Amino acid sequence: MRKHTMTRDMIEQYLEHLRFEERSEQTICRYRKALEDFYDFLPEKKTAGKEETLAWKEQLSKRCAAATVNVMLSAVNGLLSYYRWHECRVKPIKRQRDVFRDRRREMSRTEYLRLLDAAQQMGKQRLYYIMETLCSTGMRVSELRFVTVEALSAGYVSVNCKGKLRVILLTKRLVKALRDYCQVNGIHSGPIFVTRTGKPVNRSNIWQELQRLCEAAGVHNRKVFPHNFRHLFAVSFYHLEKDIAKLADVLGHASLETTRIYIMESGLEHERQLEQLGLVQ
Repeated sequence: MRKHTMTRDMIEQYLEHLRFEERSEQTICRYRKALEDFYDFLPEKKTAGKEETLAWKEQLSKRCAAATVNVMLSAVNGLLSYYRWHECRVKPIKRQRDVFRDRRREMSRTEYLRLLDAAQQMGKQRLYYIMETLCSTGMRVSELRFVTVEALSAGYVSVNCKGKLRVILLTKRLVKALRDYCQVNGIHSGPIFVTRTGKPVNRSNIWQELQRLCEAAGVHNRKVFPHNFRHLFAVSFYHLEKDIAKLADVLGHASLETTRIYIMESGLEHERQLEQLGLVQ
């Protein structure tokens, strides 16, 4: 079977292509790690064929979860297609759709409130309002940079990300809270959540701060990451409205299947429902 020689320059060229295609920096970073892992796996001459790709897939399956394996395979399959090495591509791992969330990673409303209290007590006002903003709007952490002083006057955030436009409504209580925050911190225009150098905060900034907050709040760190606030919003909204189509619109999802992931019940709730069947004497 035909082999192809792969170089690091080829990886960089493909990643540049992804930037031209307006893929997010988060996606490009994730793809870079996968491609470098594949490159390091290749034999000394760095030749790749279907045999090498299958062997890499098998190795990944032994050390990574199926979902992670499929993301990494997607990155490599994309590069193989870009260079027209279609015969080297491999199929993703087939996995049954999860029917409930892992409760070990599920953040409750009570835990969220404890995080807010801990942030207040530790004087972490920026983190406090970031958590409130993420959790009360359901926005993605990458959309925080669009929360500006000007958006507070409009009452909504206009997001332009990866060629997609969407509007995120801000509640009156959130607008008032953020205006107070801006006044105290002398923020008169532009993004509200910025670093000391004036740049918008990113996922890494927030994650590191959240991890330092966990112990003080008494919340396990595996539950505390930026995207989990979006999940808590989705669950809270759905319990109130029971309207998955409306929730999909609010979250900015093109597919209801994506939204279903957000509102899956916890394993504990699933277990409670099974017990109520009363089929064991």
